[in-house]
Amino acid sequence: MRESIIINSLTALSSAITRISNEWREHKYIEIEVRHRAKQRTLTQNAAMHLFFTHLAAELNAAGYDMRKTLKPEAEIPWTPASVKVHLWRPIQEALTAKKSTTEITAVDPTVVHQTLARHLGDKLGIVCPPWPSKETRGR
Repeated sequence: MRESIIINSLTALSSAITRISNEWREHKYIEIEVRHRAKQRTLTQNAAMHLFFTHLAAELNAAGYDMRKTLKPEAEIPWTPASVKVHLWRPIQEALTAKKSTTEITAVDPTVVHQTLARHLGDKLGIVCPPWPSKETRGR
């Protein structure tokens, strides 16, 4: 029988040790595979990421930067949260983490991507990137 045990707390560790001991006593054979995974980003981080996309789209639009250079020079195309995610965030995320989807990133990745994006926008366009949303800055 193949079954996974996730150990993400001291309580879960204690429970796993007890379970493994019981299985050993009963069957005298256990095969264990250990895998380490970085903690995936939280729902709060996901909400913060999408709020950041909204703030950055507004900042770029207010500064007069639209998407015409990206898509079609003749058409003014305002930034949206979705276009910020696809054309600004995701390319940096993929370059830094090799992860294509924001659902794959770890809890640490958004900070690194945000810092890189902020530095790029500041250096290349003179845009002050909005700060990463937090409980303290909610509603601003």
